[in-house]
Amino acid sequence: MQIDEDTAALLDALLPQVPFDGWTQTAVRHALASIGRPREDAVLMFPNGPGEMIESAFALMDRRMEEQAAAADLAAYRLTARVRAIITIRLEQTRGDKEAIRRALSWLSLPMHAPIAARITAATVDAIWHAAGDTSADFSWYTKRGILAAVYGATLLYWLNDHSEGDEDTLHFLDRRLGDVARIGKIRKTISAPCRRLRPRRPGRTVPAPLTPQR
Repeated sequence: MQIDEDTAALLDALLPQVPFDGWTQTAVRHALASIGRPREDAVLMFPNGPGEMIESAFALMDRRMEEQAAAADLAAYRLTARVRAIITIRLEQTRGDKEAIRRALSWLSLPMHAPIAARITAATVDAIWHAAGDTSADFSWYTKRGILAAVYGATLLYWLNDHSEGDEDTLHFLDRRLGDVARIGKIRKTISAPCRRLRPRRPGRTVPAPLTPQR
């Protein structure tokens, strides 16, 4: 989703209003007034309702996360460390919008909003991998994103209730989750190698021995 600069400015003004008015047209009207635009324009903004507001806000967060990650020049880091650094950037950038994100996740958790929630999660996870320099094009493209979706989702929920300085507890939680993923990967490789050696070969077509005449 592309976010132009006018929409970005509105979203920046909207997020502080959400804790008071939710993801509503009322919040949009207050946001417009705060940046000197007519309140009446609210009916023209986000015509598809809260889902469009939330998806637009998260798309802007994704873009800014990628921009800061690119500026940080993480190429020298190992892949797991790059992913950790990028998620840390995301948490730092959105720390002031925690209540708005909490309300967004509450709205997205309703069953009828599952398609939007899945789309937002997929976009964020893909943005993290892209910022980390992942170029996979095989089946691992899907497995990497599925694993990271679980790690990031759990970390985000933990972060919402974290009151430690600098999100220190959340970062420890993230380290444990990434460590679990790394251990699972090592165990899988250890088990799969001997299994491949033990895998029976596909039997070939046997040719019957020629009959010998009886004397």
